[in-house]
Amino acid sequence: MIENQFIKLIGLKENNLKNVTINIPKKKITVFTGVSGSGKSSIVFDTISKEAQRQLNQTFTTYIQNRLPTYSQPNALSIENLSPAVVIDQRRLGANIRSTLGTVTDIYSLMRLLFSRIGKPFIGESDVFSFNNPKGMCPKCQGIGRRIEPNIEKLFDKMKSLNEGAVLFSTFAAGTWYWHKHLISGIFDPDKTLNNFTDEEWQTLLYGKNKKIVLPLKNEPIKYFEGVVDRFNRLYLKKEINQIPSNVKNYITLKHCSECNGTRLSKGVLNCKINGYNIAQLAAMEVTELIKLIEMIKDPIAKPIVSNLENRLQSLVNMGLDYLTLDRETSTLSGGESQRVKMIRHLNSSLTDMMYIFDEPSIGLHPHDVKRLNRMLQKLRDKGNTVIVVEHDKDVIEIADHVVDVGPGAGTNGGRIVYEGHLLGLYDADTLTGRYMRTKQSFKKETRKFNGYLSIVDASKHNLKNITAHIPCGVLTVITGVAGSGKSTLIFDEFLDQHPDAIVINQKSVSTSIRSTPATYTGMMDAIRDSFASANKVRKSLFSFNSEGACSECQGNGFINTDLAFLEIIRTTCETCDGKRFKDEVLQYKLNGKSISDVLDMTVSEAFQFFQGEELVSTLKTLSEVGLDYMTLGQPLNTLSGGECQRIKLAGELHKSGNIYVLDEPTTGLHMSDIRHLVNILDRLVDNGSTVIVIEHNLDMMKQADWIIDLGPSGGKRGGEIMFAGTPHEFIIRSNSLTAQYLRNDIQED
Repeated sequence: MIENQFIKLIGLKENNLKNVTINIPKKKITVFTGVSGSGKSSIVFDTISKEAQRQLNQTFTTYIQNRLPTYSQPNALSIENLSPAVVIDQRRLGANIRSTLGTVTDIYSLMRLLFSRIGKPFIGESDVFSFNNPKGMCPKCQGIGRRIEPNIEKLFDKMKSLNEGAVLFSTFAAGTWYWHKHLISGIFDPDKTLNNFTDEEWQTLLYGKNKKIVLPLKNEPIKYFEGVVDRFNRLYLKKEINQIPSNVKNYITLKHCSECNGTRLSKGVLNCKINGYNIAQLAAMEVTELIKLIEMIKDPIAKPIVSNLENRLQSLVNMGLDYLTLDRETSTLSGGESQRVKMIRHLNSSLTDMMYIFDEPSIGLHPHDVKRLNRMLQKLRDKGNTVIVVEHDKDVIEIADHVVDVGPGAGTNGGRIVYEGHLLGLYDADTLTGRYMRTKQSFKKETRKFNGYLSIVDASKHNLKNITAHIPCGVLTVITGVAGSGKSTLIFDEFLDQHPDAIVINQKSVSTSIRSTPATYTGMMDAIRDSFASANKVRKSLFSFNSEGACSECQGNGFINTDLAFLEIIRTTCETCDGKRFKDEVLQYKLNGKSISDVLDMTVSEAFQFFQGEELVSTLKTLSEVGLDYMTLGQPLNTLSGGECQRIKLAGELHKSGNIYVLDEPTTGLHMSDIRHLVNILDRLVDNGSTVIVIEHNLDMMKQADWIIDLGPSGGKRGGEIMFAGTPHEFIIRSNSLTAQYLRNDIQED
């Protein structure tokens, strides 16, 4: 064994890891797999990635280090032969309204350069073609393409008077400073309902018109009435939309900019063309259509730019993103799309001997697109890089040069290496992953009968071709189709618009606060605190780290942030409470021999045994049923993955009946063995009388559906049609769509 050909990890004890030692081959693809909570992320992200980044940061000056993220040293005896790490995760690209697919991939920069060279008439250098530059942006919308305006209908209730609270926005409502000083200052009759205002009164209420205010206090300077809309604009709308407070967003509307027609650019820029097209028209084309037009440009001056453009656009095609347009805002891209866009940026890099780390890159991908993903991973490896992938998808695992299976279970039952070696050996391994790799799941034997339909009529948003779909009631329906085919638009836009009573269980974060935990989110914390207070005959507030019981040194956080001015901020465990978050006196109180801190350190399964007979057992049982039995009661919710967020929301719905549920790729983050478990949960909801609709790419989930609606035939403009609607058995017999082909190939042979 040549020492520097392997990343050597010795004695890893981060989180649940049990003194793990492994060697990861360099310049190969290594896939880490295992059930959720087994310890994969503790090895790859909390140890390898953080240590690589920490050591790289230490090479910079103290001044620069102070402006970089802080990484603590992982709990390990030895880590050797690391390369600089690039982490390509599922976090969505920035929500800045000025960021588009074109700008984030630098493809739009090449387009600007192209127009500055051969665009007619010549109007200037490349920066003139930027909608983020004052030289090129539309003067009316400042390069946003839309105008942010107050929503008059939401700001006012015209059936009320000013005294009755006709202004609905809380900062301007009855009783506020603005209400006292402006609205009832004598200009208007405060008891007159707004629908009885004259046109002049209404315009004054909205826009002012330099009316002097009768001031209630003496010796105040002369003031003029500021209209509700003018004040609202001045205080809240003179900023980027992503900086507008969430309570204000309920009272605004985005209107298409009439000056630039949404293109973001000035008229001068739009008049400059190549082969009859301006830069905005090219940016609005789908990638496949755009490539054809770029290939037609034969001007020798532009040859190197055209060649570079073709390569970058082809990378988007290779990653299955050919249905996107360059003017697509990055905030509208899914997590999977964001991850693939990041990947493309690195494929064009000249760097080698790097370490690329991927967090479940197959998420959001149709089986057809997973093959493209695999080619990109192999291309990164073949350039001389080390590729490390955390993954559950069988097709991605099968391209691994080296496999590390972590388990055998989750939480305290995990943290060990149950298999390490070549892919072929995994098929023979007696592990959960090994067993599922060598078997194919069978179809549901009998589908349920439905009782009516929930219809989506004349759906035409985005790429949908004015379609009508009927979703059967009282069954499990799976919506399938390749990326960009219109699944999310059909369900999250059209269906929810027409059926607003449906309950959406998605992967959005449950909480961003470090003070929120599974115990507080599910309401168990109240019962736990009651039990401690009753057993010890003391105040309930003592058992809250957000209240009276909090450690006075760290205020219940469990850690201290130390700002060393010219050095980086250091987060250290609070020495007073040793990270337990409570005062010492609180920890003296016990419940069946355990302190409140001991209880919050328990996993769901441990707490289930501890609280037998208590009222919160039913909540613990539902958390266990959705596959979260490895999670501790005190784990901060802001550390949960998207899949875990979705499952903790799902736990709160298990006892309910008669609802309509919409789930967005619920198999995200789930090991193959857990998908059957998830199906049982969804079956339980349906058997209780609910209708369950799932957007999903997972073939095993499709096999357990009662009804399938398949969209396609492709993505973008070539999608938006219903290819099939019926049972899974009918689907594989009657349909020849891409989804049907992959499902046919995955049938269990008897």
